[in-house]
Amino acid sequence: MATDAEVRPTTGPQRQVELSIGGMTCATCATRIEKKLNRMDGVDATVNLATERAHVLVAAGVSDSDLIHTVEATGYTAQVPESLEAEIPYQEDVLKPRLRVAILLTVPVVALSMIPALQFEGWEWWALALALPVVTWAAWPFHRATAINARHLAATMDTLVSIGVTVATLWSIGVLITGSGEPYLEIATVVTTFLLTGRFTEARARRSSGAALRSLLDLGARDVNLLRDGQEVRVRAEELSVGSLFVVRPGERIGTDGVVVEGTSDVDESMLTGEPLPVHVKPGASVTGACVNGGGRIVVRATRVGSDTTLARITRIVQQAQSGKARAQRLADRVSSVFVPVVLVLSVLSLVLWLVITGDAQAAGIAAVSVLIIACPCALGLAIPTALLVGTGRGAQLGILIRGPQTLEDAKHVDVIVLDKTGTLTEGRMSLAGVTSADGFEQAEVLRWAAAVEHAGEHPLGRAVVAAVPGRPDELPAVTEFASTQGLGVEGTVEGRRVRVGRPSWVPQKLPVELDRAVVEAQGRTAVVVWIDEVPAAVLTIADTIKPAAREAITQLRALGLTPMLATGDNLSTARAVAASVGIAPDDVFAELMPEEKVAVVERLQAAGHRVAMVGDGVNDAAALATARLGLALGTGTDAAMEAGDITLVRGEMAGVPQAIRLSRATSRIVRQNLVWAFGYNVAALPLAAFGLLNPMIAGLAMALSSVAVVTNSLRLRRFRG
Repeated sequence: MATDAEVRPTTGPQRQVELSIGGMTCATCATRIEKKLNRMDGVDATVNLATERAHVLVAAGVSDSDLIHTVEATGYTAQVPESLEAEIPYQEDVLKPRLRVAILLTVPVVALSMIPALQFEGWEWWALALALPVVTWAAWPFHRATAINARHLAATMDTLVSIGVTVATLWSIGVLITGSGEPYLEIATVVTTFLLTGRFTEARARRSSGAALRSLLDLGARDVNLLRDGQEVRVRAEELSVGSLFVVRPGERIGTDGVVVEGTSDVDESMLTGEPLPVHVKPGASVTGACVNGGGRIVVRATRVGSDTTLARITRIVQQAQSGKARAQRLADRVSSVFVPVVLVLSVLSLVLWLVITGDAQAAGIAAVSVLIIACPCALGLAIPTALLVGTGRGAQLGILIRGPQTLEDAKHVDVIVLDKTGTLTEGRMSLAGVTSADGFEQAEVLRWAAAVEHAGEHPLGRAVVAAVPGRPDELPAVTEFASTQGLGVEGTVEGRRVRVGRPSWVPQKLPVELDRAVVEAQGRTAVVVWIDEVPAAVLTIADTIKPAAREAITQLRALGLTPMLATGDNLSTARAVAASVGIAPDDVFAELMPEEKVAVVERLQAAGHRVAMVGDGVNDAAALATARLGLALGTGTDAAMEAGDITLVRGEMAGVPQAIRLSRATSRIVRQNLVWAFGYNVAALPLAAFGLLNPMIAGLAMALSSVAVVTNSLRLRRFRG
């Protein structure tokens, strides 16, 4: 299968290129790379920090090597991955050993510095020996990012972290050598460890972002039975070309999109439509690659292969939608572009002014160091990670998995929520909703005979009938002369009676009034007729069961200010019947949608100014989940849906949807409070440090108290009940 990593023609003289980017540490990095690429003639680039990829539209004359050279000149690495499945060089594996070493060595440094009972003669030198690996090797990602940014006359939070840690360490070394003053090794090590923890948490969230693409790719058939000169040859699916004939046996995945040329069968298209009922196919019918063939052998002629298949298109939509989300930058990184230079200038001014006014080099040094230490963004670095860790931890206890900080911001602004039907509002499995019998026939007896015949078949509707009869299936009467007619139904002899169960159109005869009324009043549900000895005996109404909590969840979503809508691959009558039962307005129902059409619905709503959340559980929902501003996937669904969503509801219950919105909003509120406090603390404390009213020790204590305040505020989320 071709991938997005390959060059694909688009409208006009442009082509698409995917670049894997290495070395990014914050949103500022992604923005810088994006700006550099977009300054090239004929280049339109979007850089995704979450997946560490750049999606680039390139005009003729611009080569891949030109793009890579531009990224490398900016201070980062770039390469064209061989496929979407190629592993992205995530930072998680790099940060994990550094974080472990930092934690291991920081604990004794803090203990020695803060607990007088543990202090022995010369303990300061032991603390220095323990601290040096932390502030050099463990903190190297911050130092490296600072050096890269300095080359481009730019500064980020990494700059302030690096300078703060370095200055605190050098000051401590100077104190130990001269024997005057207090060392601040615990400040340098704690800042490094806390911020590495936050960076590691972000890296883990990024790693999961790419899994949506891998989950989608895993759905495709690996091998197919290619027909060559009338003989079946097992080959890789990639070897198929347009016009190839291949055989699909019962239970196999269809190798690629095509048209049936021989045989009949029922195909499970739930991957695309989300609907549990298989679709009957015969010669001339279109089938989609990766869907599962049911009970018949079919021969298919390939019509689309590689990057043109439906599965490949869904994969591209997911990838491009995720790239679009990279434009949102964290508040801390945006403010740092102003805050960091101000702090550096203020530190230098403090040093110079104190020297000019007092001539006291030690006082000047203390003031300058105090400014850097008080400004060292420990609270800023903790503002998002701690709230996220506590919020996501509490969410995990409630069965709600939140992907990252951007999710929290998105949840706050949502005003429309689009819901899938099957598996989301409904159970996703068929059950018997009612039995209407004709005069002279006993309901229980007709149902028992119908279940006996259906038990001999394998149709989902038949399983619903069998499940409705009390007792075990093996206790049903024996069936002889069983026969199945594709697309119509099944029949057999039970206890001397000829029983036929199937579509109302199977037998061309008028039904009795009461049975005809039952068929008409099915209203979106499936009506199945039972004939006994060719006489219409009963109508069985079968439907997908509404989830118990669905209606209450819709009510709660409205109370949160959201407008619920329904988008489904099922027919309009069924969709409106389900919508009416849960409280969704008929005008807010979109039916008979393919995956691309679900995406189009979300895009239209967003183009109209709405902030859209999408709830789904199937592969057919993955692209829409990724396109929506907020994607909520049910944990009982497919991996592709869960990985494409921003929030996963582990229990798969609709009650978790409004609960997830409330938790996201609560966590987002705590993040904003933390950021306001952290920035406010720095703004208020910096002048005090510059005027010499805070010595480095008090500055360090104030910084620690600021961090404690942020953490304490974040811990309030542990009491969230939803």
